[in-house]
Amino acid sequence: MKNNRGTGKEKSGAPADSRSFFLRKSRSVFAQHPWLGRLLAAAVWLALWQAAASAVHQEILLVGPLTVLRRVAQLAVTGEFWSITAASLCRIAAGFALAVAFGTGLAVLTAFFPLAYALFSPLLSIVKATPVASFIILALVWLKGSWVPVAISCLMVLPVVWGNVHKGLQAVDGQLLEMAHVYRWEKRKTARLLYLPAALPYFTAACGTGAGLAWKAGIAAEVLGRTVNSIGRQIYDSKIYLETADLFAWTAVLILLSVVFEKLFLSWLRRAGRNYGGEGEKR
Repeated sequence: MKNNRGTGKEKSGAPADSRSFFLRKSRSVFAQHPWLGRLLAAAVWLALWQAAASAVHQEILLVGPLTVLRRVAQLAVTGEFWSITAASLCRIAAGFALAVAFGTGLAVLTAFFPLAYALFSPLLSIVKATPVASFIILALVWLKGSWVPVAISCLMVLPVVWGNVHKGLQAVDGQLLEMAHVYRWEKRKTARLLYLPAALPYFTAACGTGAGLAWKAGIAAEVLGRTVNSIGRQIYDSKIYLETADLFAWTAVLILLSVVFEKLFLSWLRRAGRNYGGEGEKR
């Protein structure tokens, strides 16, 4: 009887063992190939999107991913598409670059001069808390149409860069600074070996967050301002004329541009950081 009961337990435990083996195997596969999990998730959501579009069966309300892909392909063979895309890319990139430059400069200023921090901190906090639509409407009054997306992208990213870089500069170990003072390091050497390595991770995080924010704010400015030769203008016109396929197509292009822009910039930034780290070790 004991042997029979033992055999029964082994048989009942077999499916559980097989399930646990399958789970371990799947975790191992996804851990070794992270892209496989992202591909699977994308396939699932695209299938659900297509199913929803088929269920609605009215393209004026919802179009499927195949229709969007076909429309993007149709747009991509026209010269106007590339002109519009390049124009929006240049505006967003310019606003982002200005935000990075001014934000980093302000962070350095406020990190080493308490009076500057007391002066600029409330202003940047207000900018961070104010809705982007309010700034867009003001910018439409003060600036020409093509400069509005540049200014709005810069304004929305500026507090993010400033806050992160300021925090990174403040995070330098006090004992290391004391050592640099004792050994009478030059200010340039202290900045290169202590402040820059401490601020670089914060700067990278700020750029990662700011890149996506720049695209959101800049395109919103193009939509509200109906900027000529812009993705935002195309999205606005698609909504006015109920061209749902165009609306989804331009939105897909926008998402792709935003992701590629962020990935390329962060990749370059990390590579530059590694190169700097190697040079710092040699020195």
